[in-house]
Parts: sequence; C-alpha cells; structure tokens
Amino acid sequence: MLSLIVDAYRRNPWPVYTVMRRVAPVVRLGRRPVWVLFDYASVKMALDEHQRFSSRAAPPGGAPLDWLIFTDPPRHSRLRALISRTFTPRSVADLEPRISALAHDLLDTVVDGGRMDLVTDYAERLPVLVIMEMLGMPLSDSAHVTGWGNAILHLGDTVLGGARAARAVATYGKAKEEMRSYLAVLLAERRISPRDDLLSRLVHAEVDGAWLTEEEIFSFFQLLLLAGTETTTNLIASAVLCFLEHPDQLALLRRDRQLLPAAIEEVVRFRSPAQLVFRSPTEDIELHGRQIHAGDLLLVAIGSANRDPRQFRDANRFDITRQGPPHVGFGHGIHFCVGAGLARLEARVALSALLDRFSHFEREGRRRWAPRAGINIHGPRSLQLRVTGAHGEHMLA
Repeated sequence: MLSLIVDAYRRNPWPVYTVMRRVAPVVRLGRRPVWVLFDYASVKMALDEHQRFSSRAAPPGGAPLDWLIFTDPPRHSRLRALISRTFTPRSVADLEPRISALAHDLLDTVVDGGRMDLVTDYAERLPVLVIMEMLGMPLSDSAHVTGWGNAILHLGDTVLGGARAARAVATYGKAKEEMRSYLAVLLAERRISPRDDLLSRLVHAEVDGAWLTEEEIFSFFQLLLLAGTETTTNLIASAVLCFLEHPDQLALLRRDRQLLPAAIEEVVRFRSPAQLVFRSPTEDIELHGRQIHAGDLLLVAIGSANRDPRQFRDANRFDITRQGPPHVGFGHGIHFCVGAGLARLEARVALSALLDRFSHFEREGRRRWAPRAGINIHGPRSLQLRVTGAHGEHMLA
C-alpha cells in the first residue's frame, strides 16, 4: 500500500508521484474509502468543481471541522467575504514595514557563531509573530501558538486510521481546550474594549444580520493559527532548500533581486508547502477507470499536480525564470487560499532579509532533515545552517 507517513517519502515524494501519474493516477489507500488523485487534470477538476467535490471532507467515521476551508456555499461565501476584508491587497501591503522589522529583529537574535536553525529560529517564528499581531495577541505567547499549530497539523494523520490517528485526536483535543480557554479571555476583553485588530473585528462582525457566535470565532481563530503560519513557514524553508540544491538559481537571484517574486512562485510549484487538500464527491464518479462513491474521502495531491509534465515543461527542473501555466500550490477556484498574498509577502520579506544579511549559507552537517508534522504538508522540522555575513565575516549574536 502507498505509505504517506514514511520520512523518506515525505522528504522526496516526487519519484513516487512520477510513477503514480503514469501507472495509477487515481489510487485507493488499502480497503478504506480513501483515494489519492495524482494527475493535474483530476486535481484541477476536484479543486474547480465545488458542486461535485465538496470541501465538507473528513476521514471515514469522522466529522469535518467547522472551518472556512471545510465549508461549501452558501456558508463558505459569507464567511470568506468576512475574512477577505483583512487580506485585501492594500491591507496586506501595509504590513510590509512591520514584517520587515520583525524579520530583522529575529536575525539580530538567532545567529550564534555563524550558525542558525532556519526553521525554529526564523521560518517558524516570523509568520507566528505576524499572525499574532494581526489577531492582537501578546507576542510573549508565541510558544503556545506554535504548540497549538503542531497539534492541529497532526489531524492530517487521522485519514490513516489506527493508533496514529487516535494519538492525533487526543493531542488535538487537549490543545483545543487550551485554545478555547485562552481565546475566551481575549474575546471578553475585546467586547468591553475593542482594539484595531482582527479579533475585535470578528467580535463585532455581522453575517446575515447576526453577530458571529463564539464557536464561529473560535473556528476562525484555529484556522488562522494554522493556515496563517504553516504555509509560510514551509514556503520560506522550502525556498532555502531549493537554493541549497540549485546554487546556480541562487546565484541568478543574487544578481537580479527582481526575480524574487517569480522565484517564490517556482518554490510553491516545485516544493508545494501544502501537498494534499481534502475533498469528498457529492455523487458517484469515475476517474481513470476507478469507481469512487459519494462521501468517500479524496486526498487531492496538488504537490504531484504541480510536477505533472503534461502541464509544466521540464516539470522536475527548478527554474526561477519559468514562464507558462500557473501552479495550483495555493489551490484553485472558490477555495483559492485567501491568505496567499500575505504568504507571498512574508516569504519575499523573509528571503530578502536573509540575502541581505548573508553572503553565503550552507547546510550544517549531512543528516537528513526530519519532515514536519502532518501528512498533508511538506517542509523540514529543522534545518541547521552555517551562515556568512554580507562582508565575509561569520555572524555573531
């Protein structure tokens, strides 16, 4: 059976994707009503046709989370319209000076003797601090947010069933109660004294003439803690991995910084931070000769679709000057990632700061990196680097 949890596969799923697109672009995971879609055409269809492919998807025997990304119209349309007000192009652009300050502050403190852990010192911390400031949370609580996010990430393991799924559910249950108690205090404060932050706007927002319930706000809170941080963490870390593996492309980027936005898009295609999204067909369908029943769980492999050679020329080549069809790394259709603009901005600022500070960076040691929690995402849990300052000196804290 195709294994989605082996570290070697999660570090490098591309060879498996190549084989599966050719011999079994739609495959069932064992005897469970769980399927994986690998080819671009099937993935794009599942993302586009929301009437036939519901986002109310959950593991067999489970229930979907009541989050924006797991809702269908008309509820999805109303909730997305509300949260989209926070992520307009102008409001996101206005965040750039503060994100830049946070990035440079982190680099001021994390480098010790020319070494740093790119993930735990930087790529993980920056988006957490940004989303906390947007929500209006004390930055001193960032360790709680990181822990809660990891607990939520493990929920992706529930599609596999067994003891691993049971542990994920138990861990999330504990984190959920901690988050609920924590948020209740903040919401009580915002009802009495609103501030210029996202939590205050959610407390006083109306959908269809009614205020959001505390449970609806809690759902937004969990989603923002995860989606507002994890994608960007993996995007930053995956970009550095790409540059380490393709030094010619890094040299090209150093010569022409105007290529950075295109480089970020190529990273999203080449090492998609979100490898899988979940859907469930609303009717019986046939794909590549396989009969899939309404209500089955679909694992839509956008990471494989983004390497499909029928869509992308030289699909397994990392090329920051690539032009051609767009990737589906941020999804597609009505569920296109509402925070994609923020993720792109944070990645651009974070990578610019690294390039400004360090004339050279390389892996520390030869140990293979361990993947992050959750079968649906791609990125390292830790990435030790040796760095050299812009003027040739080793950076010191």
